[in-house]
Amino acid sequence: MIQLDRVDFGYTSQRLIFEGFTWHVDRGQVWSVLGPSGCGKSTLLLLLAGLQFPQRGAITVDGAPLLRPRPRTGLILQEYGLLPWATVRENIALGLRIRSFYGPDGRHAPRGQHLSSTEIQAQVDSWLRRLHLEEIADRYPSEISGGQRQRTAIARALVLHPDLLLMDEPFAALDAPTRETLQLLTLKLCREANVTIVLVTHSIEEATFVGQNVLLLHAPPNRHPTVIENTHAPESAFRLTETYQAACMRLRSALEGG
Repeated sequence: MIQLDRVDFGYTSQRLIFEGFTWHVDRGQVWSVLGPSGCGKSTLLLLLAGLQFPQRGAITVDGAPLLRPRPRTGLILQEYGLLPWATVRENIALGLRIRSFYGPDGRHAPRGQHLSSTEIQAQVDSWLRRLHLEEIADRYPSEISGGQRQRTAIARALVLHPDLLLMDEPFAALDAPTRETLQLLTLKLCREANVTIVLVTHSIEEATFVGQNVLLLHAPPNRHPTVIENTHAPESAFRLTETYQAACMRLRSALEGG
């Protein structure tokens, strides 16, 4: 689904973050991206989102060059990105309402994306139920908890039926029980729709639990991807197994160059 072919990128010409970087992601896979601060994790996500562009090389998604943000790419951030003056319901509906002004060419919406208010409300109501947000639908972001804000951000992304979901440390600011609950819920919802996930995290434990594959980034420039296969079913009980502990240790060793 995603192909990076010999990509060069840096915010200055003197310091490349990626140099000749090649990486491939198949449809439906779940990837964790792990590495130290400043290694390029969030930059990689911006490149995949079509918000930054390589100085050399190419990025394609489904065989098409990535020249601008894709309508079917969802992006979830650590800071939620919710409009403070809009209710939970209105925040979830935002993408559906503005989609009619944007399409694959950056100007015209795809056919079938001009939804009526009734159709928008029906889709929003469905995701309010699935994310257990019905009781707070008419509250504002300042009136709800961090976990509820992140559920709102997840619903706002998934209501658009993305085929690719990019997540930049979305659970980092949450307490452990809420974080683990939302990890499982997000994975479940995306599996149901065969959504490809790329999750950036600084947590070895989260990378191990979420990612079927883990991409390790190191101090720039990143030239050759280090990929750790981590095939397992991400169920909550996995965290209690010796297999999980061994996988965490193996990932920590690889990250430290062991």
